[in-house]
Amino acid sequence: MNINKEYAAEEIKSALHYAVVFFKWLLLSLATAIVCGGAGCLFHLLIEKATELREVHGFILYFLPLGGVIIAALYHLFKLEKIDGTNYVIDSIRKDGYVPFTMAPGILIATVITHLCGGSAGREGAALQLGGSLGSTLGKLFRLDDKDMHVIVLCGMSAVFTALFGTPLTAVIFVMEVISVGVIYYSAIMPCVFSSVLTYLLTIILNMHPVSYKLVAVPSVTPLTLIQSIGLGIVFSLGSILLCLSFSKGEGLLHKIIKNEYIRVIVGGTAIVGLSVLLGTDYNGAGMGIVNNAILNGEARPEAFILKILFTVITLGCGYKGGEIVPTFFVGATLGCTVAPLFGMDAGFGAALGLVGLFCGATNAPLASIMLSIELFGVDGLPFYAIICSACFMLSGYYSLYKSQIIVYDKLKAIFINRNTK
Repeated sequence: MNINKEYAAEEIKSALHYAVVFFKWLLLSLATAIVCGGAGCLFHLLIEKATELREVHGFILYFLPLGGVIIAALYHLFKLEKIDGTNYVIDSIRKDGYVPFTMAPGILIATVITHLCGGSAGREGAALQLGGSLGSTLGKLFRLDDKDMHVIVLCGMSAVFTALFGTPLTAVIFVMEVISVGVIYYSAIMPCVFSSVLTYLLTIILNMHPVSYKLVAVPSVTPLTLIQSIGLGIVFSLGSILLCLSFSKGEGLLHKIIKNEYIRVIVGGTAIVGLSVLLGTDYNGAGMGIVNNAILNGEARPEAFILKILFTVITLGCGYKGGEIVPTFFVGATLGCTVAPLFGMDAGFGAALGLVGLFCGATNAPLASIMLSIELFGVDGLPFYAIICSACFMLSGYYSLYKSQIIVYDKLKAIFINRNTK
């Protein structure tokens, strides 16, 4: 009888502990959605307004070198010049969860300047830095321990990612999957889901519409279409390797050739202005208009993916700020639009496959990539997206947009390797 009482007491104590932790993270998720999600919504609106202003007043492009000098000075003022952006945030999650607060205003202002003046960059990579910084600051405010600091940083990252792109489930899986490939912190699922969904609710209240597409040329699953998709998966994996190598080697080369950060941003900004005058402004900013045209209309210039890589390498490599993910979408969509007809598939559907495939190959996040395909394109064609992601994940090897990412388990065998990406 005493044993039963003791057992019941232990079960009640355990249930109360679960309830306390649940409600603790419910409140922390709400705070994260308000602070990080709110900041993400503001960031989203600022990027949109900056892009609209540049497109209406084209002469703003000529101020890109000056904008670069302001960014370099800002990062020097905030003592961020030696902090390696998203890589620093990824590293912090495996260590103490500390991300300096100054990274939040620094990356927000710098990314808006980059987009306003026509640099080629995205926004979601910057979202990871903004969310990581604000999440870490909330963790310190609530005096969380090291383990909980890791989780609230992930919550902040997923909230801002959701605010910018409107894909809450992709945001959750991505921030949990991208840190250490082969290991997922399941204790972060509930807090990250709540933070993302509450942020998504905030975007709906603010009338910020999520990105989504209605595809009209999704093929049936047949032996031929499966073979075609495997062929495209091979091409996209090679494209993701080219993208990652271009970003990492290009940045290293630019830093080696031009050591002074102020001269580097001036040279880089001047180069982008010159290339824009010669080639047009399709490759400035995020370039989502080109992505939309490739997916919805099946139209893209065959050289577009190479030129976007060039513009983005110069922009980010010379010290301008922003994300790598939307340029990856651009490269994947235009590459897919170009090569899909060569395999006998619709160009627009090929663009959708390319967007998802290069995202997967460049981030080593296959589950997030498959979820991205669902949130962007719906469930039609899901087997093709899954095949593309599977092929790109395996064939992209150890390359990544993020050099601080760790491959915990080998991609070819169930072997513990715990190595950094290239």
